[in-house]
Amino acid sequence: MCQVDEEYNGQLDHRVTPRVSKKCVKCKENTTVLIIRAGDAFCRGCFKEYFIHKFRAMLGKNRVIFPGEKVLLAVSGGPASSSMLSQVQEGLSRDAPKKLRFVPGIIYIDEGGASGQSMEERKRAVAQLESVFRATNYHYHIVHLEQVLSLPSSVLEAGSSATGKPPTGSSYKAAVDHLIPTRKNQNQHPDLSVENAQSHLSNLSMQEVQNGVTSPITPEHTQALKRLFASVRTPTAKEDLLHTLRQHLILHTARTQGYTKVMMGDSCSRLAIKLLSNISLGRGASLATDTGFSDPRHGDVVIVRPMRDYSSKEIAYYNRMFDIPSVFIPGLDSKAQDKASIQRLTESFVTKLQTDFPSTVSTIYRTSEKLHTACPPQNTNTQLSAKCLLCVCALDTKLEEFSAYQATLISEQLSQRRGPGPEFTPGTTAAPGSPPASSAGQGHSSGGGQSQGCETGDGGCCSSAKEPETVDLKSLLCYSCRLTIKDMTALDALPQYILSEAERRRSQMREEISEFLLDEEEDEAIPRVNGS
Repeated sequence: MCQVDEEYNGQLDHRVTPRVSKKCVKCKENTTVLIIRAGDAFCRGCFKEYFIHKFRAMLGKNRVIFPGEKVLLAVSGGPASSSMLSQVQEGLSRDAPKKLRFVPGIIYIDEGGASGQSMEERKRAVAQLESVFRATNYHYHIVHLEQVLSLPSSVLEAGSSATGKPPTGSSYKAAVDHLIPTRKNQNQHPDLSVENAQSHLSNLSMQEVQNGVTSPITPEHTQALKRLFASVRTPTAKEDLLHTLRQHLILHTARTQGYTKVMMGDSCSRLAIKLLSNISLGRGASLATDTGFSDPRHGDVVIVRPMRDYSSKEIAYYNRMFDIPSVFIPGLDSKAQDKASIQRLTESFVTKLQTDFPSTVSTIYRTSEKLHTACPPQNTNTQLSAKCLLCVCALDTKLEEFSAYQATLISEQLSQRRGPGPEFTPGTTAAPGSPPASSAGQGHSSGGGQSQGCETGDGGCCSSAKEPETVDLKSLLCYSCRLTIKDMTALDALPQYILSEAERRRSQMREEISEFLLDEEEDEAIPRVNGS
């Protein structure tokens, strides 16, 4: 038997509890109030300076936001986006040593219609957020998710950027030099100051909300939105579809209101979870744009993530210590089990692993920084047929014949066969992109074991009385978006702007190949020439 107490008691290693340093590691004077990680013990003042400097350094290092630009802050009410709003306020305040030089605006997407909230709960959440937005004196937009049903199809097109080229150091310096005389003029005329302009924009925003300029939602719109999400079978596809629709609303608002940049509040912890979940969802080809600092896929509107260096622990400490207001709003994954969706399972896995191994999130995050897309850069000259209809990323489905994706397609086609038909022999595979046998063989007769060709009766492929064709979305989507649409039971529940853009792209593709297609008269004359 094991005799621990008698023989090994003196040799057992005891776990040493780390002791909190009494002095701050930065100023060496004040008492430590928190420890971010091992060796990083800060006092209250030094932690605030560290937090603010990291935000300024992220913007200054990338130099994507130019002086005088209109920047839209996407605020959901959570800790990360609320902290981002606080950092922008800090950078635009009069006491800031190096003030930020852009004009901010705020947008909030009300997703209560998709998560099943009542109208009273949604109004209560909007009222709480409006009180926070009014205190900033920034122009804000309250957009309901139901408004996605009335978006124009142009939101799916990539706009032309202002310069057409990526920003460089010389262009950034030129923008700063152009801003200096403007600032001197504002100092001579206080009535033209940025603060007064922001206050004026805030007043206009309040008048717009009171006058009902923002389109009100109707019960019909809410029911249509519920019908859309009810047609999606899995929670994984629902969360992915909700993210896509949210991005479309933010993009449309930015374009209509003249914003050229959009700030998202994705933290380091959130991006680590997003990286692993996107790989599981088949978005490996677009990881660089989905998790990087800047996302220029839309052309005229660039999405930036200035909070990507902050962990959720740092954000929670900062909000608690400096009373940053945040509003909890339940979403689709609220009170969901760990295995409810791929996104929820990945979040649970990373969070629990981070508890035992504190370097988990930082390791995943540093890996995402090294990712670069292998696809050609997206610009306005890229054809729309080379971009996904929903996420506007480069299509990763137009690959060579011998690839893992084509092998997946062939396996899917073979699994859809009800049984080996007369024309199916082991060792032969269907051509990539061809329809499965269950649908491709509907127009062939199996009588006598000979194919009789196309049926000319009702319902045949050459019959004029065949059913109208539905819009083909599969060929216009990337691999991940195909999986999302595949989980839908009714495609007609999609917003009309998606269906209209899909039909327009299909028509454009038909026009491009129209000269290679046979007319109906030539098609009917071919059997007579061959004597069949």
